[in-house]
Amino acid sequence: MRSLREVASGILPQLAAIGIVMILGGLLVTAIGVSPIKAGIAFLDGAFGGLNSIGETLLKSAPLLLAALGVAIAFRAQVWNIGAEGQILVGATAATAVVLWLGPMSHWFLVPLGLVVGFLAGGLWAAIAGLIKEKFGVNEIISTLMMNYIAFFGNSYLLHGPMKGPKQFYPESDFIPEAAQLPTILPGSRLHAGILIGLAAAVLVYYLMFRTVLGYRIRAVGDNPEAARLGGIPIGRWVVISLFLSGALAGLGGVGESAGVHYRLIEKLSPGYGYTAIMVALMGRLHPGGIVAAAIFVGALLVGADNMQRAAGVPSVLADILVGFSVLSILISTYYPILRAYLRRRFARVA
Repeated sequence: MRSLREVASGILPQLAAIGIVMILGGLLVTAIGVSPIKAGIAFLDGAFGGLNSIGETLLKSAPLLLAALGVAIAFRAQVWNIGAEGQILVGATAATAVVLWLGPMSHWFLVPLGLVVGFLAGGLWAAIAGLIKEKFGVNEIISTLMMNYIAFFGNSYLLHGPMKGPKQFYPESDFIPEAAQLPTILPGSRLHAGILIGLAAAVLVYYLMFRTVLGYRIRAVGDNPEAARLGGIPIGRWVVISLFLSGALAGLGGVGESAGVHYRLIEKLSPGYGYTAIMVALMGRLHPGGIVAAAIFVGALLVGADNMQRAAGVPSVLADILVGFSVLSILISTYYPILRAYLRRRFARVA
C-alpha cells in the first residue's frame, strides 16, 4: 500500500500539470477563434497519427535524449553544464569534417568512426571547462555558456570558409558520403538509428551511474564533496570526468543531426536542443528512465505543436507558448514533492 501511495504521489502531480495545460491551451485557442477540438486532434495527429508522425516525434527526441543524459551526469556531480548546445555543434562539426576528409569508405567503418569522433570532440570540448574550473576556479556555468558562443561562431566561420561546399549556395558543407549516413529504421519516416543509440546510451548511463565505481564517485562528489574529498576522491579530476562524459553524449546527439537528418553540416544545426535538454534532464529527475520518457514527451510537444500550427491555423507564437508552459508545468509538478517537503521542514523549524 505504501509503495502504491508513493507511485501515485509521483504520477498525480504530472497528470494534474498536463490537465492544466490542456485547459489553458483550450482557452487560448478558443480566444483566437479556433476550435480547441480541431486543434487537439491536429496536435495528436502530428505527434502520433501514423508511422511518419511517430517517426518525427522520435526523431526530435533523439538529440534531446542524448544531450539530456549528458546533462544528468554532470548535474549528478553538482557540475552545472550549460554548454550542451555548443557540444552538439562541436561533435557534429568534428565528425562531418573527418568523414568528408576520408571520403567514400566502408559503411561499417565510417559510421562508427563518425560516432567516436563526435563523442570524443564533444567530450573534450566540455572537459576544457572542467580544467578551467580546476586550475583557475572559473564557474562552469559561465565557461560552458561562453563556450557555446565560441562553438556557434566557430561553426559559422567554417561553413562560410574552409568547410563550405563548393557547390553549395548556402553556408553548409558538402553532403557526407552515403556510407557515413545513419540508416533509416522506420519505413515511411525520417527516423534514423540515432534513437537506438540514445536508448542504448540510457541503459549504459544507468549501469554506469548506479552499478559501477565510476558512477558512485560521480554521485559522491555531487552528494557530499567534503566527504568525497576525505574519502580520497580527487574532486577536480571527477569534475573534469563528469563534464567529459556529459559533453561526449551531447556530441553524439550532434552526429545524429548531421549524419542522420541533414547528411551535411549546416548553420543552426541545433534549434536549441542543448538548452531544452536541461529541462528534459530535470523533468526526468536526472534518472535515465525518466529522461527517456521526458525526451519523448517533449519531442511529441514540438512535433504536435508544429502540426497544430499547419493544420488548425494556430499561430506559431501560441504554439511556442503552449510548449513552454507545458514544460514549465511538468517541471513544477515533478519537483513539487521536494518543494513541499522543504517548506514543511522550514515552517516546522520556525514554529
